[in-house]
Amino acid sequence: MRNLNLDQLQTLIAIADLGTFAAAAQALHLAPPTVSLHIKELESRLEAELVVRGRRQAELTPAGEVLVQEGRQLLQAADDLAERVRRRASGREGVVRVGVSAGVSTRLLPRMLEALAQRSPGVEIRLEAVGSAESVQRLKAGTLDIGIVASPQPPVPEVRQTPWRTDPMVALLPAAWDAPEFVTPDWLATRRWASFAPATQMHGLIASWFGQAGHHPRPFLALSYPGALKSLAAASQCAALLPMEEVQDQQDAADVHVRHLRPQLMRPMAIAHRHQASPAVQSVLGLLAEFSG
Repeated sequence: MRNLNLDQLQTLIAIADLGTFAAAAQALHLAPPTVSLHIKELESRLEAELVVRGRRQAELTPAGEVLVQEGRQLLQAADDLAERVRRRASGREGVVRVGVSAGVSTRLLPRMLEALAQRSPGVEIRLEAVGSAESVQRLKAGTLDIGIVASPQPPVPEVRQTPWRTDPMVALLPAAWDAPEFVTPDWLATRRWASFAPATQMHGLIASWFGQAGHHPRPFLALSYPGALKSLAAASQCAALLPMEEVQDQQDAADVHVRHLRPQLMRPMAIAHRHQASPAVQSVLGLLAEFSG
């Protein structure tokens, strides 16, 4: 089978979006016979009927629906590739794809992005919410440039991991609770608490903290968004276990208490990247180093 023609694929997607061959021809600035030829050649190439012409509308066949759904991603990937080539050819620094795990502070990220925009305006950051293990695998595959990951991760020869931040975990408690000065596993195990989803390394850290004290409680809720966990505590639903960096703005809030854990629980994170880094990636790595701690 010959390779797909992206122009023909774009024509099919336009028909799916606009409903008729005529509307697709007008939107793509093509002659109607050209639109028909695109579909005919695409169907011949794939040996499958893709579109059924109705009296008023053109409808996709099941095979056409599959091609349109996956084809959108293919066209986006082609656009991304073309943009990267144009940036490199014009001397701009390029796009840096950064994978961010659930434990990265939502307060810290905007500060880093603002600093990068001031220092390296030619660098475009594309953030992706990616689990730590997946980040490392995508770095190996070359579909990410940098990963902010929970540490440690299993070593991968193609990927370098550098310690970045080690932040204390704290408990965010509803103000109505009679909270002790320090929150212990014994105290929290008998109350409702929420934290990160089981697929995250943060979940494992918290489970180990309880386990060392002989407890194995189940969380009231397990979520992947720090903001949602903070909202639960503010609404007096449960305690939330979060990195201290995430709750700095809650220190003086009237509806919650921030309490340190005893024994202390630390959240280590690392910066992962491939050994060979482009100038754009190096500029982002340099900035991230300034936010280490």
